[in-house]
Amino acid sequence: MQRRETTIQCPAALFGMNLTHSSMNHYWLKLRHPYCHHRSQPHCRCRHRHRQADKTPRTIIIIVGLAVTVVIFIVCIPVILMKRRKKKLVNKREGIRDDDTSSAESLQYEFSTIRAATDNFSNDNKLGQGGFGPVYKGKLSNGQEVAVKRLAANSGQGDLEFKNEILLVARLEHRNLIRLLGFCFDGTERLLIYEFVPNASLDHFLFDPVKRKHLDWERRSKIIGGLARGILYLHEDSRLRIIHRDLKASNVLLDAEMNPKISDFGMARLFAMDESQGITSKIAGTYGYMAPEYAMQGKMSVKSDVFSFGVLVLEILGGQRNTCFINGEYVGNLLSYAWRNWREGTTSNLIDPMLRGSSGLVSDITRCIHIALLCVQENVADRPTMAAVVLMLSSLSLALSVPSKPGYYMQIDVSPNISPIQGYKSRLISESNRPAKSTSICLSQNEMSISELDPR
Repeated sequence: MQRRETTIQCPAALFGMNLTHSSMNHYWLKLRHPYCHHRSQPHCRCRHRHRQADKTPRTIIIIVGLAVTVVIFIVCIPVILMKRRKKKLVNKREGIRDDDTSSAESLQYEFSTIRAATDNFSNDNKLGQGGFGPVYKGKLSNGQEVAVKRLAANSGQGDLEFKNEILLVARLEHRNLIRLLGFCFDGTERLLIYEFVPNASLDHFLFDPVKRKHLDWERRSKIIGGLARGILYLHEDSRLRIIHRDLKASNVLLDAEMNPKISDFGMARLFAMDESQGITSKIAGTYGYMAPEYAMQGKMSVKSDVFSFGVLVLEILGGQRNTCFINGEYVGNLLSYAWRNWREGTTSNLIDPMLRGSSGLVSDITRCIHIALLCVQENVADRPTMAAVVLMLSSLSLALSVPSKPGYYMQIDVSPNISPIQGYKSRLISESNRPAKSTSICLSQNEMSISELDPR
């Protein structure tokens, strides 16, 4: 028997269903029969196209949404991380300041106690005059000798700088840093009480032709090493990175054993341990010791202290100030004189005549001059860190790199009408504007600091 062929328009006919067009569509949605994908069937083809049209906009919306989300995520994450890092740093600093303030409060003295200890700030007890006021020797009721720094009303160091010095020094513990014993707030009086060091400051010995005889090579070497370790502590070993900004001979005190102690933290700057530099619009420090990039552009970093240390080492080895240097017919600054003799192979001319002795001694001093010249290089990146300086000083077998030109280097002598800073600027602008050869004058008669202060 021959099979009869029938053209089927929809799979529903296979089941013997008598469906209208609308009811068939309803049945189609309900059963979703597997045969419905057959493209020769008109109703299936129509439904397939509708389903494709429905999916297209939804896919586009999902893709666009994901793309926008990813972009927002990429943009916002760095901003969030920066805000969290800044907030963490602020909280850390505030936490440290709160701890410091509470600990410092226990160190507060009564004004009457300090006035009695210094015999009402008698001139007989006056040890010297600092950049922010006089310093007096005092004796407490228990017999302990102290040094009292009295802030002058017109000193330029306000409450912010005074508190800054308290917060800094109260937490610093190192044998080469001056130790704070207490402080006093009483009306307009601002007093800092330090441990007393009997030998005053380094400049009293170094620049005095008579007292300088007490500074033999062994003592000068010990002073240089102690200063290097003290600065290294400030830069890397304390809780926060500290840039002193005013390292100079008058801020180095000497105890009974001639051990150096760094003092005067009124202009120091705090940095987090992951920070290494900053910029200020106001310069605070002493000309002749400030690094060129700091004096000219306000850029400060740990390398600024390295430069000051290098200047200080050259002064210790030569026995003369950097800012009013005279040697025979040469009149200029100490850095230029040291560089000139280094290049000519006559480094021994820089050495203090009181230190010249055996060839072995001159060799050790020459190595220190080499290290100092590395510290005062004009290019910041070329200067070593204090960790490297300490290593170079302690290891005589360590090879030293060749130094480049120092900051403030001048081909000719300094005019008495301009400072080395100004001479350096004019040399950068035009070689033809160099000042004429003349005599030199000291830039600072009393070695007081330039006190243009900015908040920390």
